[in-house]
Amino acid sequence: MTRFLLTGLAAALALGRAVSADELRYKTDLLVRLARQTPNILKTYDPQSGRFGTGIWICGDQHAMYPLAVVYATPDPKSRYYRSPELLKVITKAGDLLIEKADPQGRWVFEKKDGSTWGMVWMPWTYSRWIRTFGLICDAMPAEARQRWTDALVRGYTGISRNELRSVHNIPAHHAMGLYAAGKVLDRPEWCQQAAQFLRRVAAAQSEGGYWAEGGGPVVRYNFVYIDALGTYYAMSGDKAVLPALEKAARFHRQFTYPTGQAVETIDGRNPLEMLFPSADSNRPLPEAVAQGNVGFTFSPVGRAYLKHQWARAGMDRLDPDLMASLVLYGEEGPVEEPPPAEGRESSVLVEGGIPRAATIRQGPWFLCLSAYTAPVVASRWIQDRQNLASVYHDATGVIFGGGNTKLQPAWSTFTAGDMGLLAHRSGDENPVFTPKGPLYHVPSQASLVTEPEPGLDLTYGPVRCRLRLRILGPNTLEYRLEAGEGGALPVAAHLTVVPRMGRKLTTGSGHVVTIGAKPVALDPQQVRGQVTYAGFRLHLPPAASLYWPALPHNPYRKDGRAEPAEGRIEIRLPFDAQHAAHLVTVEILPETKAQ
Repeated sequence: MTRFLLTGLAAALALGRAVSADELRYKTDLLVRLARQTPNILKTYDPQSGRFGTGIWICGDQHAMYPLAVVYATPDPKSRYYRSPELLKVITKAGDLLIEKADPQGRWVFEKKDGSTWGMVWMPWTYSRWIRTFGLICDAMPAEARQRWTDALVRGYTGISRNELRSVHNIPAHHAMGLYAAGKVLDRPEWCQQAAQFLRRVAAAQSEGGYWAEGGGPVVRYNFVYIDALGTYYAMSGDKAVLPALEKAARFHRQFTYPTGQAVETIDGRNPLEMLFPSADSNRPLPEAVAQGNVGFTFSPVGRAYLKHQWARAGMDRLDPDLMASLVLYGEEGPVEEPPPAEGRESSVLVEGGIPRAATIRQGPWFLCLSAYTAPVVASRWIQDRQNLASVYHDATGVIFGGGNTKLQPAWSTFTAGDMGLLAHRSGDENPVFTPKGPLYHVPSQASLVTEPEPGLDLTYGPVRCRLRLRILGPNTLEYRLEAGEGGALPVAAHLTVVPRMGRKLTTGSGHVVTIGAKPVALDPQQVRGQVTYAGFRLHLPPAASLYWPALPHNPYRKDGRAEPAEGRIEIRLPFDAQHAAHLVTVEILPETKAQ
């Protein structure tokens, strides 16, 4: 198994090929960087217990064993960690702690650092790293330790084989990849066969658009889980049946990625925009917010082009050691697809079944995304309401409008028809009802993507027909037009969700100045007075516009759903009535704003 894992890197090291403008070559460089980061990884290790990390122990803390095992097992005469007996002891003790903490079936308590617990699980991310670590060090382990790990891994993967590969989803996909590795390492060919059959099902379940659907459409960030599982499986098996899915997925992500490297949240049914800024006056996200990709992108020119773009924005020194380990073991180097031309307008429309479902437009410094994916509100806390259907980005400011989807928060919806008070998060509620308590329509039942003459959406909310159109007037000006039909007894409004920069001042047309921070803000139309200046842009608004901060999401990853102010959005509310069936918003990029 060890020889299998190291074949690709050994060949690259022997050839010593230089990086060229049209190829992506990284393995030798990443191995050096991984060795440099090893001391920092070891700083988090407790030799008494064998644990990594701080605070409440979770099984994920032990994932650090995996990059350490790659450094230990990969031939590098210049590395003091290659075949280091001390490092082998660290890795062995890290796995022994997993054995100690597991129940008789090989499961761990799914506990998070905030103390919340989510039951007993065969944690897929932990098991896949553990078995791959074992494949790298097993031949060098003392016999007693090797047998101890073998027994534990057989016990765990027996449970996974029997219970976890039932339906195509991101977690079973990762389990299957780990099961294939376990079959190789532990000489269980039946596991390899089971995993291969399941992962071919995963590849076949990919949508026409290049993603794996959850909740009625794409889940952009969870899509990476499927790509990583299929890519790692392909590297171990050579099963070319999954290569078309990997290339299609890479093309999907190349389209739905902001120029700054953040994954586009507009079409994502699971995760909002990840907003990490180094300071209050910065519009460039921290490297941690940049999607770094994974090994599955390395098997096509378009995937390698995606990685080249992302790594340039994240910085090679900031790549996660876990990612570097997988790239060293499994990645493929080679030519990259040429980037699109910088001049002119590039419009990309995702079409499924002959129907346009989403579009991205890149024109000068602007990047726009429109989503026509619709889905009813569901009871699952994990599947978000497809409610925020447009995002606007500029190179000088980052994302202005958008920010993604959530639950229990109609203020994040592009339009609403009905009483917004009928849907709200109740503090401390761990099992909320996610549907409105009365006549409120905050997700469209129908959506049509329009590309000409101006990009936009035609939307239906209950009895109300709504429209939005976007028009780029120049490098620093954009018009956002919103229209709505009559709602009868239902109040109708549009909502612009502005992505916040914590600690930054916001100024309104009346001269009112507020700091976006922990303190809530509610400004009526007289206080807004048709203008908001913030974060390098100015919004020219209709007289009826009001402003609210923070419009908080429901965070599904916390049991009580609570959210911190930094997770919120600045909501600009635009009501409609018989005299005001349309609103025009002009976005002006201020001249002093520096382009990113």
